[in-house]
Amino acid sequence: MMNLKRFVSFGAGAMAAILLLLVGACEQRGAPQADQGGDNPDVVVIGSEIEGVYLARAARDEGLSVTILDPREKPGGQLIQGEMLYLDEPFGDNNESLLQGKVKLLFDRYKKGEIRKREEFETYYASLLNGIRLESGITLAGVEIEPEKGAVGRAIRSLTYTTKSGETKTLSAKYWVENSDMAALSSRLGLSRIPGIETVFGGERDHMAASLMMKFRQVDWARFQQEIGRLTRQEREEKYGKNTTVTDKFTWGFSGVGGRYKPSSKEMFLRGLNTIHQRDGEVLVNALLLYGVDPADPDSVTRARELGMRETERILPHLRQELPGWENAEINGYPDYLYIRDYDRYETEYVLQAADLMSGRMFEDNVSIAGYPIDLQGTRNNNWGTSKGDPDKYGMPLRAFLAKGYTNVIMAGKNVGASAIAYGSARIQPNTSLAGEVIGVLLARWDGKGSLAELSPKDMKDLQAYVKKKYNITLTGVKSANKIAGLTEEEIRRLNAGK
Repeated sequence: MMNLKRFVSFGAGAMAAILLLLVGACEQRGAPQADQGGDNPDVVVIGSEIEGVYLARAARDEGLSVTILDPREKPGGQLIQGEMLYLDEPFGDNNESLLQGKVKLLFDRYKKGEIRKREEFETYYASLLNGIRLESGITLAGVEIEPEKGAVGRAIRSLTYTTKSGETKTLSAKYWVENSDMAALSSRLGLSRIPGIETVFGGERDHMAASLMMKFRQVDWARFQQEIGRLTRQEREEKYGKNTTVTDKFTWGFSGVGGRYKPSSKEMFLRGLNTIHQRDGEVLVNALLLYGVDPADPDSVTRARELGMRETERILPHLRQELPGWENAEINGYPDYLYIRDYDRYETEYVLQAADLMSGRMFEDNVSIAGYPIDLQGTRNNNWGTSKGDPDKYGMPLRAFLAKGYTNVIMAGKNVGASAIAYGSARIQPNTSLAGEVIGVLLARWDGKGSLAELSPKDMKDLQAYVKKKYNITLTGVKSANKIAGLTEEEIRRLNAGK
C-alpha cells in the first residue's frame, strides 16, 4: 500500500433535560442506546466542539462505539457554551454554497429561522449525541504512547483521566481525536507547534483574539433594516463603514460603529458588527474582541469573560446612539463561555498553506471541499486584523487532520493542520465539520484493515465513492479557480508567509 505521506499532488440543566428526553425516546423506538464504552471504545474524542461531534456521530452511525471526554464543565464548546450562533457559510466563486453533509442540514434550518436561539441549538446538538457516551468535567492525567514501529509511526495505547468526582479511569481505544479548543490531547504528544499568528503580526507566541458574544433584546429589527436600507451605498459607507449591510436576518460591516467606540482597556476592541436576528427582537453580536486569552488556563478565561461582560454594559449605550431601532435595546444575558477562534495547533502529516487555498488545490485524499476568505482576526499588535485573499474553493486532505508520526490520532475542527495564514479560512466551522463527518465514516470503513497511514489512493477513492453514494458528499472531480497562477516561487513563498 502507498503511505499517505507520499502523496504529492447548554445551560447545564437544559442540556441534561434534552439528553434525558432523547434517551427516553430512543428506548421507546428501539434506537441505539448510548455506548457504555467500558474500557475499550473504538473511538475516544477529547472535547465536545461540534466539528468533532460530527465525526463521532458518523463513526457511531457506521457501527463504531464512541466515547467523548470533555475537559470543559459543560458540553458544546464554542457553539453552545460560547453561543457563537452567527454561522458563517462558505461560498465558492459565483456565489455557490459549499455546504455538504450533516452541517448543511443545520444551515438549512438556520437560514429558515427554525434554529436561531440557544435552546434550539441545544436540541440540535443533543440530537447528534444520540447513542454516544459523553462525560464532561474530566482532567487528563496521562497518555500511554506505544514506541514507533519501523516506518509505521507511534500510536496512543491508553489514556488516564480523572472524573469530575475525582475517580481515576483509564481507557484504551483504536482511535483518538483531539477536539478541544485548548490542545488538551495534542499538547501531550511531543509534536511541534505550528507557528501562530505572531508570524504575521509580530511579537511573542500569540493567537487571534477571542470574543464574548453580546446578547441584546428589544431591538426593532424591521426599523433597523428599513433605515439602513434607505441610505445610498455612499451614505452607508460614510456613516457606518464599507460593506455595511442589513438583511432580514443578518448584518455585516459597521466598522465605523466599532471604530468610534473607545474601549476601557487595550485588552479589548470593538470591530465591525456581525449580527444575527434571533427573532422577537433578540439579537446576537459577534464584535467584541478580547486579547491574550489562554483557553488552557481557567483563570484567563474567567477574567476575559468578566472583562467582556463589563465592556458589554459600556457598549450598549454606544449602540443605542449609533443604530436606528436600537434605542430601547437591553442586555439579554451573557454566554457561559467565550468564542475561542485560535490556539496552539500541532504539526500534521500535511500542513495547508495559503497557496493551496488560493490556487484551489484539490488532493487525492480530500475529506472536505472548503472555502471562505482568508480572514485573520486581530491581536494586540494589529487590532483590526487583515484579509489575505479570497479563494474560490479548495480541498482539505485527510493528512491535514492526522497528527504527524502517529497512526491513530486525528485532529478535529480548529486543530486542523494549517499555517497561520491558511488557518484564517480553514478554521471556518462548516469546512472542518464536513471533514469530521467524512473521517468518522472512514474510521468505520477502514476499521481492522491497518493504520490510517497505510491507506492507499485506491482506498481513498473507494471511501470517496462511498460517501458520495450514501451521503451525497462530493469530494472528487471538483474544479476550482487558480487565483495565483502568475506568481513566481518567491511571491508564493511570501504569500505563504503572510507578506
